[in-house]
Amino acid sequence: MRAWVGYDPAMTVKSSIKETSRSLLLKQNLRMTRTIGFDWLEQFFSRIKPVTTSHDLIRVGGESDGGYLIPNDLENVEICFSPGVCDTANFELELVSRGIECFLADYSVDAPPIQNALFHFEKKFLGPVENSVYMTLDSWVKKHAPTQTDFILQMDIEGAEYSVILDTSDDTLQKFRILVIEFHGLDALCDKNGFQLINLTFRKILNAFDIVHIHPTNCLKPIIYGKYEIPPVMEFTFLRKDRISSKQPTLSFPHPLDRKNVSYYEDLSLPKCWFD
Repeated sequence: MRAWVGYDPAMTVKSSIKETSRSLLLKQNLRMTRTIGFDWLEQFFSRIKPVTTSHDLIRVGGESDGGYLIPNDLENVEICFSPGVCDTANFELELVSRGIECFLADYSVDAPPIQNALFHFEKKFLGPVENSVYMTLDSWVKKHAPTQTDFILQMDIEGAEYSVILDTSDDTLQKFRILVIEFHGLDALCDKNGFQLINLTFRKILNAFDIVHIHPTNCLKPIIYGKYEIPPVMEFTFLRKDRISSKQPTLSFPHPLDRKNVSYYEDLSLPKCWFD
């Protein structure tokens, strides 16, 4: 039989194997994706450079999971917005001991684990829409502090942080002096679609903020992609640029105040590609 022009039996077999593999993965709720080029990652990591400022870092929230390093720049900060409520609220509790009012939100629980007169809880998730289950960061801030500025945002919302940041107006985002965000799924930087989402999110934040600390959580091991080592979950602390009078690259990790998130897992050091 005469072959069709352009017909390649090897390519047909390869396509069949690819389709079969895709179907098998989808049955396991998994899918294949195309990896990103190393030049794109090079550009991303060139912007992710933590800096040391005149504000020393302090640990707020205790010695275990739920404690974070933030710049000691809390004078005149009166409000913290904290979406994502876990079984501890030590970070918020320490802030209220400093007179900082805390607004908490999470649809998956009925109340924060600790009651305090300066805690204000809302049974909603933070997201890019407004309905009975979700609210936006813009509407939340407008509702409780329409004329105030210089807040703290402490956000651990299991991957929804990307859509929340991208949905939030620049005006609202820049009302925060300090951002403490736990980023999930960072290993998706190796995937074309994941890279776009993560890159856009960080570009938006870094327009007005500098990174002052990064801490990899030891709940998942890093992935290796070329020369890049990427912990899937990491805590980032940002300080608004107008609060920084001088800065220099931070070239030493971990910080002396860093602690393991999970006590019974091996600790992780921040890979050099994130700061060197």
